[in-house]
Amino acid sequence: MSFPLYALPEEHQMLRETVRALADEKIAPRAAEADETGEFPWDVYKALVAADLHAVHVPEEYGGAGADALATVIVIEEVARACASSSLIPAVNKLGTVPLLLSASEELKQRYLGPVAQGEAMFSYALSEAEAGSDAAAMKTRAVADGDHYVLNGAKMWITNAGVSEYYTVMAVTEPDAGARGISAFVVEKGDEGVSFGAKERKLGIKGSPTRQVIFEDVRIPASRMIGEPGTGFRTALATLDHTRVTIAAQALGIAQGALDYAIGYVKERKQFGKAVAEFQGVQFMIADMAMKLEAARQLTYAAAAKSELAMHGEPQKDLTFFSSAAKCAASDAAMEITTDAVQLLGGYGYTSDYPVERMMRDAKITQIYEGTNQIQRLVMARQLLK
Repeated sequence: MSFPLYALPEEHQMLRETVRALADEKIAPRAAEADETGEFPWDVYKALVAADLHAVHVPEEYGGAGADALATVIVIEEVARACASSSLIPAVNKLGTVPLLLSASEELKQRYLGPVAQGEAMFSYALSEAEAGSDAAAMKTRAVADGDHYVLNGAKMWITNAGVSEYYTVMAVTEPDAGARGISAFVVEKGDEGVSFGAKERKLGIKGSPTRQVIFEDVRIPASRMIGEPGTGFRTALATLDHTRVTIAAQALGIAQGALDYAIGYVKERKQFGKAVAEFQGVQFMIADMAMKLEAARQLTYAAAAKSELAMHGEPQKDLTFFSSAAKCAASDAAMEITTDAVQLLGGYGYTSDYPVERMMRDAKITQIYEGTNQIQRLVMARQLLK
């Protein structure tokens, strides 16, 4: 009997093996050091570029690998299993470029997606501000038309890979009285006059990925760098997050998988009361719950990725917003629980930086916060269900 299994296609399974081998060889050995020094791991970036895994989602017509959303999830998941900071390279490249893929002119896509695909530039996303986090529409950064240019003033906060990325998708107010409909999106380059960066934030986790303010002081950019029509920036920002929350879910899955794998290896080796810790039923129940939560979140994330892929190719998915929020929320909550339990299973060793699980626990926390806190995800899901 021929029955197409509810399973990953063979090429996706092979991709996982490829990324895992690279991550085990080149990324995992650097993870603790990147966490300790807080330095961006350029050698990891180069290794990802050499393997064409740094921005797999960029379509082939712009020189990219043309990976689908599910393949992109697998890449991010497998890199995050070794190092959460490094997984932000493919994740943030996607976050920064999805607004272009959704809304930009062909000219803008041709100009900016190629260098990202080639590994010559990274692309960050600048939406949040000091007073506009969950309430992103309250932003104050202004872009004022001046002939065939716009002049930007303001500051963006919590920008991932700020300073190392060459390009930034920036949301700014173009019509102050129009609320969310008065926000437009632009491409700003690191080298544009008047662009500067704040000090690196001192963070709990993902320390190998810099988080800084991006500051705009009379930054003049051509009007041709607007992404889409004037006033459509906020809509593009929200549509982008429908796709990229799935990549944060993937990051959370990877962190959790790394912690679970390490904890299983540890409890099988560690002996107490004359037998392996893994033989105690209480420990077995913990391991079972960790794996169950992880697999449930993974299936939800892969389903969300499939919907994201269809939507990117012009097949609207009415429930994409629900699925992407649910995947991000479920996976990040699971990652926080699983990494916390992994620390517990290692006992005192789990609390030391000689073992990787405390880093994974710290890294997991951010997945509940960025690209929309999990409280906001629950609001988004409820709105989708009740409308």
